This record gives sequence, C-alpha cells and structure tokens, in this order.
Amino acid sequence: MEQCSTTELAALTGSEVRLHGFVHAIRKLKQRTFLVLRDSESVAQIVFEKSACARDALDTLAEVTLESVIRVAGVVVRNESAKPHGYEVHAHTIVIESSAAAPLPISPETSLEKQLDWRFLSLRYPRNQLMLRVQGTMERAMREFWHQERFLEIHSPKLMQTASESGSELFTLKYFNVGMASLAQSPQFYKQMAMAAGLERVFEVGPVFRANPSFTSRHDTEFTSVDMEVSWIHDHHELMDLEERWLRHVLSRVAEEHGGDIEEHFGAHVVVPQLPFPRVTLEEARTIVERSYGYTPLRSDDLDPKAERLLAAHYREQEGHEFVFVTDYPVTARPFYHMRYTGA
Repeated sequence: MEQCSTTELAALTGSEVRLHGFVHAIRKLKQRTFLVLRDSESVAQIVFEKSACARDALDTLAEVTLESVIRVAGVVVRNESAKPHGYEVHAHTIVIESSAAAPLPISPETSLEKQLDWRFLSLRYPRNQLMLRVQGTMERAMREFWHQERFLEIHSPKLMQTASESGSELFTLKYFNVGMASLAQSPQFYKQMAMAAGLERVFEVGPVFRANPSFTSRHDTEFTSVDMEVSWIHDHHELMDLEERWLRHVLSRVAEEHGGDIEEHFGAHVVVPQLPFPRVTLEEARTIVERSYGYTPLRSDDLDPKAERLLAAHYREQEGHEFVFVTDYPVTARPFYHMRYTGA
C-alpha cells in the first residue's frame, strides 16, 4: 500500500493507497459518506460505502468532525466529477489521529483579529495558505533571476550599533556589557560595503525592523525586505531595464504556478507585464495627474500616495500596464540617493 498525496492520485488509479490530512468537508448520505480530505498540496474526495466498510470504520466515521486529522486507506478510482483532479478514493479504513472540537472557534468569515488569536487554525484555510505559497514562489523566482544575472546572495547583520536608515525609529536592546544595539532597519550600508569590496552585484531577502509609530497600510514594524545593489552602471535606465526584466520573471512564475488559485480565492488576474514599462518624468507625471484627475500633488518635488495611485490608474486604463517608472526627480526630494547626470 503506497503513501501518497492528494495530487498523486492520477498516477495510482486502481492502486491501494494511504492518505493523511485534515477533514475539509463532510457529507453523510444513507448508504455512503463523503469526506473531503485536505493535505498541504490540494484536496481529494474520499468515499465510504456503508456496505464495504467494517463496523469499526463506520463507528469512527460517526465521530469525525471538521478539521480533525485523519488517516485513510482505499483504492483510487477515476471519477470525472470528483473535484479538483477527477479522482477519488474508495476507502475502507479510517483512523482519527487528532479529533477537532465541534464547533470550531473560528471560520473563514471570522474577523481578522479573532483569526489571529487562532492563527494555527486560520492558516489551514487554503486562501491564507495561498499567500504564503505565493510569497515562497516569488522569492524562489527572484533568486532564479538574480543567479542567472550573476548576483551573489548575502546575509547582513541584524544587530547594529548605529542607525542604518535616517528618519526611521529604532528598536533598541542591551548588547551584553558593551552598550546598546538596534535592530537593522535596512541592509543598505552592508550592500554598499559589498560594492566597495568589489562584489559588484549582490542581493538579500531578509527581515528588517522599523519602530515607526505610524499606523497606515504603508508602514510595518517588521517585514521582509528585498534588496539588490549593482556596480558599474552608466545611468538609472540600466537599473530600470534590470528591474522590469526581474519583475516580469517573478510574475511569470506566480501566474504559472498560482494564477488559477489567485483568481479563485481573490478574484484577481495575475498580469505578466509587457516590456518595456512606461517611463515618465516627474514633471510629466504631475501634469497627467492634474489634467486627467484634477488633483495637484502636495509637494512640488515628489508624488504623494494619492498622486501615485492616480498615475498608476492612468497607465492601467490608458495603456493596460500596471507598472510605470517615474524619473528625473529634483535633488531636493532625495538628496542622499540622488545620482546626478554626468553627461559621460
């Protein structure tokens, strides 16, 4: 008898198999009981015919509750109407490894705050797991691209003696008897040291921490930062060329592996962007926002969040593109990061 996952049933038609997972759904009829079993890969329909099951299996079936952890054994049968793969298991034995309380304390409709109180349960929902799977696919695709482009992956320290980002609040802690340390706000300085060391192309995907008191969708005290640094560039257009190819590669992987699931659970279609991305100067961007939407950005040397959203809407509506590069900011906007035109 072969142990398998829900996605391997097609290759095992007619074979006796064992599966384990969570009880996703239960439907009891007079002569048979249907369970939907969910594992880390997908779901599968399990059928128990009353006439084919021993008394102990029927007694166990009577005790099964949603989200219980079970192990079943049976024969794989082709059934085109069995979702999602067209195969089901006609089972004859079932073991409850861990019985879930009924009723469950949360459901997919429960508020986020309460779901977070029961995070190990809410993470079982396919919609929530999909977010983690998409993130994993994106990171894998990023690394694929960077390795193809001869980048080196680095891992910078997360305990620092000084601030790594001006304007960001620090999380501080006592560092033995030496003094105070702070959690890293960015790998920026370490990337720049890597450039000075002659590594030329580096990237890092890692945690950063910012004790910003703001409470908006644009702030997070702890998040995964995606960083890269490149030496020997002629101008910012080289970086834009690199970034748009990187984004296209990442989104291609996401569409290929998760496009259908994202559409099912979030009603969103993953668009793989065409190259090149639209490029517009800050002055042109301000003009578009003012003429098309009657909105004047709050600063003359930058775009505020509302202006950014309106500009993105313009290119999505007019050109069917979800990305746009804004160039030629004045030095007053970000003097520390500004690269001046040299004419060389």
